Amino acid sequence: MTWPNPRRASPLALISRSALLANARLLQARDADAVADLRRDAWGHGAELAARTAARAGIRRVAVDARDRALAESLGLRVVDAAPQNGALLYGMPGTGGAPVMSLVSPVLSTKRLLAGEGVSYGYTHRAAEDTRIALVAGGYAEGVVRALGNRASVEVGGALRPIVGRVAMDVCVVDVGDGPVEAGDRAVFFGSGRVRDALARWAEVTGLSPAELVCTVGLHVEREAQDARPDDQGAAA
Repeated sequence: MTWPNPRRASPLALISRSALLANARLLQARDADAVADLRRDAWGHGAELAARTAARAGIRRVAVDARDRALAESLGLRVVDAAPQNGALLYGMPGTGGAPVMSLVSPVLSTKRLLAGEGVSYGYTHRAAEDTRIALVAGGYAEGVVRALGNRASVEVGGALRPIVGRVAMDVCVVDVGDGPVEAGDRAVFFGSGRVRDALARWAEVTGLSPAELVCTVGLHVEREAQDARPDDQGAAA
Protein backbone atom coordinates (compact mmCIF):
# COMPACT_ATOMS: atom_id res chain seq x y z
CA MET A 1 0.00 0.00 0.00
CA THR A 2 1.28 3.47 -0.80
CA TRP A 3 2.00 6.13 1.80
CA PRO A 4 -1.07 8.39 2.04
CA ASN A 5 0.80 11.67 2.58
CA PRO A 6 3.86 12.17 0.33
CA ARG A 7 4.73 15.36 2.22
CA ARG A 8 5.14 13.46 5.48
CA ALA A 9 8.42 11.58 5.64
CA SER A 10 8.31 10.29 9.21
CA PRO A 11 6.71 7.41 11.12
CA LEU A 12 3.13 7.49 12.34
CA ALA A 13 1.54 5.60 15.24
CA LEU A 14 -1.98 4.57 14.25
CA ILE A 15 -4.23 4.13 17.30
CA SER A 16 -7.30 1.95 16.76
CA ARG A 17 -10.32 3.19 18.69
CA SER A 18 -12.24 -0.02 17.97
CA ALA A 19 -9.44 -2.27 19.23
CA LEU A 20 -9.05 -0.18 22.39
CA LEU A 21 -12.77 -0.35 23.09
CA ALA A 22 -12.89 -4.11 22.48
CA ASN A 23 -9.96 -4.64 24.84
CA ALA A 24 -11.48 -2.40 27.50
CA ARG A 25 -14.75 -4.34 27.35
CA LEU A 26 -12.85 -7.62 27.59
CA LEU A 27 -10.93 -6.33 30.59
CA GLN A 28 -14.09 -5.18 32.33
CA ALA A 29 -15.82 -8.49 31.57
CA ARG A 30 -12.95 -10.41 33.14
CA ASP A 31 -12.82 -8.21 36.23
CA ALA A 32 -15.69 -5.97 37.26
CA ASP A 33 -13.26 -4.04 39.50
CA ALA A 34 -10.58 -3.67 36.83
CA VAL A 35 -8.27 -0.67 36.92
CA ALA A 36 -7.32 0.88 33.58
CA ASP A 37 -3.65 1.87 33.47
CA LEU A 38 -3.50 5.35 31.93
CA ARG A 39 -0.05 6.26 33.20
CA ARG A 40 2.67 7.50 30.85
CA ASP A 41 0.02 8.99 28.56
CA ALA A 42 -1.75 5.62 28.48
CA TRP A 43 1.42 3.77 27.53
CA GLY A 44 1.94 6.25 24.69
CA HIS A 45 -1.54 5.68 23.25
CA GLY A 46 -3.05 8.95 24.46
CA ALA A 47 -4.53 9.39 27.94
CA GLU A 48 -7.66 11.26 26.91
CA LEU A 49 -8.68 8.68 24.30
CA ALA A 50 -7.93 5.81 26.68
CA ALA A 51 -9.82 7.44 29.57
CA ARG A 52 -12.93 8.09 27.48
CA THR A 53 -12.79 4.57 26.08
CA ALA A 54 -12.43 3.02 29.53
CA ALA A 55 -15.46 4.97 30.75
CA ARG A 56 -17.45 3.90 27.70
CA ALA A 57 -16.59 0.25 28.40
CA GLY A 58 -17.86 0.52 31.97
CA ILE A 59 -14.49 0.68 33.71
CA ARG A 60 -14.71 3.01 36.67
CA ARG A 61 -11.25 2.91 38.24
CA VAL A 62 -8.04 4.19 36.66
CA ALA A 63 -4.40 4.82 37.50
CA VAL A 64 -3.12 8.09 36.04
CA ASP A 65 -0.20 10.47 36.26
CA ALA A 66 -0.87 13.65 38.23
CA ARG A 67 -1.31 15.77 35.11
CA ASP A 68 -4.23 13.60 33.92
CA ARG A 69 -6.08 13.34 37.23
CA ALA A 70 -8.49 16.17 36.45
CA LEU A 71 -9.30 14.63 33.06
CA ALA A 72 -10.13 11.27 34.63
CA GLU A 73 -12.28 12.78 37.36
CA SER A 74 -14.17 14.92 34.84
CA LEU A 75 -15.26 11.67 33.18
CA GLY A 76 -16.52 10.26 36.46
CA LEU A 77 -13.57 7.90 36.86
CA ARG A 78 -12.11 7.09 40.25
CA VAL A 79 -8.34 7.53 40.49
CA VAL A 80 -6.59 4.83 42.53
CA ASP A 81 -3.02 4.62 43.75
CA ALA A 82 -2.53 0.90 43.18
CA ALA A 83 -0.47 -0.06 40.14
CA PRO A 84 -2.74 -2.15 37.87
CA GLN A 85 -1.50 -5.41 36.46
CA ASN A 86 -3.69 -5.59 33.36
CA GLY A 87 -2.49 -2.78 31.14
CA ALA A 88 -1.04 -5.27 28.68
CA LEU A 89 -4.53 -6.54 27.84
CA LEU A 90 -5.99 -3.04 27.53
CA TYR A 91 -3.46 -2.13 24.84
CA GLY A 92 -3.37 -5.53 23.15
CA MET A 93 0.17 -6.60 23.91
CA PRO A 94 1.26 -9.95 22.39
CA GLY A 95 0.01 -12.99 24.23
CA THR A 96 -2.84 -11.26 26.09
CA GLY A 97 -5.66 -12.16 23.73
CA GLY A 98 -6.36 -8.50 23.08
CA ALA A 99 -6.16 -6.78 19.70
CA PRO A 100 -3.11 -4.53 19.15
CA VAL A 101 -4.17 -0.92 19.60
CA MET A 102 -1.04 0.73 18.18
CA SER A 103 0.38 0.08 14.73
CA LEU A 104 3.64 1.78 13.70
CA VAL A 105 3.79 2.62 9.99
CA SER A 106 6.29 4.60 7.96
CA PRO A 107 7.12 5.52 4.35
CA VAL A 108 9.79 4.03 2.12
CA LEU A 109 11.97 7.04 1.29
CA SER A 110 14.05 5.52 -1.53
CA THR A 111 15.38 2.28 -2.97
CA LYS A 112 18.70 1.34 -4.59
CA ARG A 113 20.71 -1.64 -5.77
CA LEU A 114 23.18 -3.24 -3.40
CA LEU A 115 25.86 -5.44 -4.95
CA ALA A 116 27.23 -8.60 -3.38
CA GLY A 117 29.82 -7.69 -0.75
CA GLU A 118 28.66 -4.11 -0.31
CA GLY A 119 27.77 -2.96 3.20
CA VAL A 120 25.08 -0.71 4.60
CA SER A 121 24.76 1.77 7.47
CA TYR A 122 27.34 2.60 10.13
CA GLY A 123 30.20 0.16 10.52
CA TYR A 124 28.93 -2.10 7.71
CA THR A 125 27.60 -4.70 10.14
CA HIS A 126 25.72 -6.18 7.19
CA ARG A 127 27.14 -6.98 3.79
CA ALA A 128 25.03 -8.34 0.96
CA ALA A 129 25.55 -12.04 0.28
CA GLU A 130 24.33 -11.47 -3.29
CA ASP A 131 23.07 -8.66 -5.48
CA THR A 132 19.85 -7.25 -4.05
CA ARG A 133 17.81 -4.09 -3.52
CA ILE A 134 17.51 -2.12 -0.31
CA ALA A 135 14.98 0.43 0.86
CA LEU A 136 15.56 3.39 3.16
CA VAL A 137 12.62 3.53 5.58
CA ALA A 138 11.85 6.47 7.86
CA GLY A 139 12.13 5.56 11.53
CA GLY A 140 15.15 5.10 13.77
CA TYR A 141 16.10 5.04 17.40
CA ALA A 142 14.89 8.62 17.90
CA GLU A 143 11.37 7.32 17.19
CA GLY A 144 11.64 4.14 19.22
CA VAL A 145 12.95 1.76 16.55
CA VAL A 146 15.62 0.47 18.90
CA ARG A 147 19.20 0.11 17.65
CA ALA A 148 19.35 -3.56 18.64
CA LEU A 149 16.75 -4.40 15.98
CA GLY A 150 19.31 -3.99 13.20
CA ASN A 151 20.02 -7.38 11.55
CA ARG A 152 17.56 -9.03 13.96
CA ALA A 153 14.01 -7.94 13.09
CA SER A 154 11.79 -7.45 10.06
CA VAL A 155 9.13 -5.07 8.77
CA GLU A 156 6.30 -5.68 6.36
CA VAL A 157 6.53 -3.86 3.06
CA GLY A 158 5.36 -4.81 -0.39
CA GLY A 159 3.18 -7.56 1.07
CA ALA A 160 6.05 -9.54 2.60
CA LEU A 161 8.36 -9.60 5.58
CA ARG A 162 11.64 -7.82 4.85
CA PRO A 163 14.66 -7.84 7.19
CA ILE A 164 16.12 -4.70 8.72
CA VAL A 165 19.81 -4.80 7.77
CA GLY A 166 22.74 -2.90 9.21
CA ARG A 167 22.62 -0.61 12.20
CA VAL A 168 19.48 1.39 12.86
CA ALA A 169 20.28 5.10 12.55
CA MET A 170 18.71 8.03 14.38
CA ASP A 171 15.80 8.60 11.99
CA VAL A 172 16.02 5.84 9.37
CA CYS A 173 16.71 2.15 8.91
CA VAL A 174 17.62 0.02 5.90
CA VAL A 175 15.49 -2.90 4.74
CA ASP A 176 16.51 -5.61 2.26
CA VAL A 177 13.61 -5.86 -0.20
CA GLY A 178 15.26 -8.17 -2.74
CA ASP A 179 13.36 -8.21 -6.03
CA GLY A 180 10.03 -7.43 -4.36
CA PRO A 181 7.68 -4.78 -5.76
CA VAL A 182 8.83 -2.06 -3.38
CA GLU A 183 9.27 1.57 -4.40
CA ALA A 184 9.65 4.97 -2.79
CA GLY A 185 6.33 6.04 -1.37
CA ASP A 186 5.24 2.57 -0.27
CA ARG A 187 4.18 2.00 3.32
CA ALA A 188 6.24 -0.11 5.72
CA VAL A 189 4.71 -1.57 8.90
CA PHE A 190 6.92 -2.16 11.93
CA PHE A 191 4.37 -3.76 14.26
CA GLY A 192 0.70 -3.93 15.15
CA SER A 193 -1.00 -5.25 12.01
CA GLY A 194 -0.70 -7.68 9.14
CA ARG A 195 2.31 -9.98 9.12
CA VAL A 196 3.92 -8.01 11.93
CA ARG A 197 0.82 -7.90 14.13
CA ASP A 198 2.69 -9.35 17.11
CA ALA A 199 6.19 -8.19 16.19
CA LEU A 200 6.54 -6.51 19.58
CA ALA A 201 7.19 -9.97 21.02
CA ARG A 202 10.26 -10.24 18.78
CA TRP A 203 11.28 -6.67 19.62
CA ALA A 204 11.11 -7.50 23.33
CA GLU A 205 13.18 -10.64 22.81
CA VAL A 206 15.84 -8.76 20.86
CA THR A 207 16.05 -5.61 22.97
CA GLY A 208 15.40 -6.89 26.48
CA LEU A 209 12.72 -4.22 26.88
CA SER A 210 9.11 -5.05 27.66
CA PRO A 211 6.35 -4.49 25.08
CA ALA A 212 5.02 -1.80 27.41
CA GLU A 213 8.32 0.08 27.30
CA LEU A 214 8.53 -0.28 23.54
CA VAL A 215 5.07 1.06 22.69
CA CYS A 216 5.38 3.83 25.26
CA THR A 217 8.64 5.01 23.71
CA VAL A 218 7.15 4.98 20.23
CA GLY A 219 3.92 6.66 21.28
CA LEU A 220 5.72 9.48 23.06
CA HIS A 221 8.15 10.16 20.19
CA VAL A 222 6.09 10.00 17.00
CA GLU A 223 2.90 11.64 15.85
CA ARG A 224 -0.23 9.66 16.69
CA GLU A 225 -3.40 9.36 14.66
CA ALA A 226 -6.55 7.78 16.10
CA GLN A 227 -8.67 5.78 13.68
CA ASP A 228 -12.06 4.10 14.01
CA ALA A 229 -11.12 0.88 12.22
CA ARG A 230 -8.30 -1.48 13.04
CA PRO A 231 -5.29 -1.10 10.70
CA ASP A 232 -5.90 -4.64 9.38
CA ASP A 233 -9.41 -3.64 8.31
CA GLN A 234 -8.01 -0.78 6.25
CA GLY A 235 -5.27 -2.82 4.63
CA ALA A 236 -2.54 -0.88 6.38
CA ALA A 237 -0.19 -3.81 6.02
CA ALA A 238 -1.17 -4.80 2.51
